[in-house]
Amino acid sequence: MAISMYSASVPVFTRMLSNLSHFLDKAEANAVARKFETSVLMTSRLAPDMLPFPVQVRIACDAAKLTFARVGGVDAPKFEDNETTFAELKERIAKTIAFIATVKPEDMNGKEDKVVTFKAGPVERTLSGEDYLKHWSTPNVYFHVTTAYNILRSNGVDLGKLDFLLGKV
Repeated sequence: MAISMYSASVPVFTRMLSNLSHFLDKAEANAVARKFETSVLMTSRLAPDMLPFPVQVRIACDAAKLTFARVGGVDAPKFEDNETTFAELKERIAKTIAFIATVKPEDMNGKEDKVVTFKAGPVERTLSGEDYLKHWSTPNVYFHVTTAYNILRSNGVDLGKLDFLLGKV
């Protein structure tokens, strides 16, 4: 069986966002064990010119949901980008996963050649649906989930490769 646009997006993004939620669970447990507030992590970033932790979570969610809006023509939910707690970030992830669960195979399959035009900063880009999925949205989801992982890891949260790959085991 050939890989499809649906199988290359829905289960992949669901897994990565579920794993991201798992990272937050482990970060909360770590904060309790080490007796500090998780709010400390909300301002953490890997470098001064990088976006802070909550923005990494927001962009991972947005990159996933916008794939289905731009390629699949499905109305994606809009979020206010105002999360200030782990609970609010977990809720955003959960809402994104719930939205992804509504995407049907026919929303994505056969859209490989669909023209997708979008703004990336000040530049407008145009890609085919397949190229958008393979070379824009999937790398974006992975980049921001990885960056969130690395921010937590650099702050002492006990995360490992299996947390990234499998989430809850």
